[in-house]
Amino acid sequence: MRLIVGITGASGVIYGIRLLEMLRALPDVESHLILSSGAKLNIALETNWQPGAVEALADVVYSDKDLAAAISSGSCRMDGMVIAPCSMKTLSGVVNSYADNLIVRAADVTLKEQRRLVLVPRESPLHVGHTRLLHEAATMGAVICPPAPAFYTNPQTVDDIINHTVGRLLDLFGLDCGTVKRWQGPGSGRRGD
Repeated sequence: MRLIVGITGASGVIYGIRLLEMLRALPDVESHLILSSGAKLNIALETNWQPGAVEALADVVYSDKDLAAAISSGSCRMDGMVIAPCSMKTLSGVVNSYADNLIVRAADVTLKEQRRLVLVPRESPLHVGHTRLLHEAATMGAVICPPAPAFYTNPQTVDDIINHTVGRLLDLFGLDCGTVKRWQGPGSGRRGD
């Protein structure tokens, strides 16, 4: 499987970083990364990572300015794309096909080729313009997957919440890293697993 990961300048870059870490652990997955300039800034502000170290997690890395990259064409065979986190600016670019950077162009190609596009919007509260854009993206075929924590898993750390959320993103592509505590029902006598 070949997946594109776009990381934008919204808060929550750790979701994209953890996604790359989990994809790296899956032997049959090739990750293709695009970092926006805002993502590079937020990596420094929100984490102990450096952009170069994040790029080293991916199999292939592209400049967000490289609109001639292989993944800018539908003839480049990919299985899907995740934008985590997805800024409202990027969401607007995707909905309006305003492909002035490679993240939006790759997302546009993903949609036009009818491949799975997963958007992880990290904004709150949402105004009506945001909700309209999310609706339009879903109408176009994107999967909208906000990073909402699942408390039935009884998370003990922020990492527990991040790992579960990213594991659920991988579920959308039929991939399992073993980080999702699966709901067993109230009568199972156990939580998750």
